[in-house]
Amino acid sequence: MAEETKHVPNVVIHRLPRYYRHLSDLLAQGTTKISSTELSVRMGVTASQIRQDFNFFGGFGQQGYGYNIEHLQNEIAEILRLKDGNSVIVVGAGNLGRALANHPGFERRGFKITALFDKSPEVVGTVINGMTVMDMSNLEEYIKNNRVDIAVLTLPKSGVQEAAGRLVDSGVKALLNFSYAELNLPENIAVENVHLSDPLMTLSYKLREMETEGK
Repeated sequence: MAEETKHVPNVVIHRLPRYYRHLSDLLAQGTTKISSTELSVRMGVTASQIRQDFNFFGGFGQQGYGYNIEHLQNEIAEILRLKDGNSVIVVGAGNLGRALANHPGFERRGFKITALFDKSPEVVGTVINGMTVMDMSNLEEYIKNNRVDIAVLTLPKSGVQEAAGRLVDSGVKALLNFSYAELNLPENIAVENVHLSDPLMTLSYKLREMETEGK
């Protein structure tokens, strides 16, 4: 694997999963190699930008040949830490938490949801995708006795900071936050915030632009 360099821009890191998905589709179609120009058409990113992105990790192509798709996908899987797998827990077993726990694609990408937690008496003890929802009072004990790489927060805004603090204090270092709260956590904790209304607002803007231009 090409050696990773430090200080890779976030915009590059956020493109890596897109590369991985497109390469997976190409492999499923039986394609074995691709040039940066061909990949740029699929990605909507310039060929120059693709080469710059990969150069942060040493570069994977050969002049005049392009990229071996299987090799490139394997390299990106290593960079994204997918091959060893990631153990994931979901904190908040409401509608969104249930939907995520039932999503079939996560495990194929190396993310196995192993447990769900909630504090509602109506939810605790129910079974979701073969997992019994545990009470929040058991959170620290579970983390102590099980590997937890990532915690997904699908809680109301009012309770998410407290839950995040408990997770961090228990040793969890990566959080996916679906609440609308901005978490106040130590700098050495990796956090990705997902605001589901943001893409809807972006689409609303694009609709306005199309209406203005008469498209």
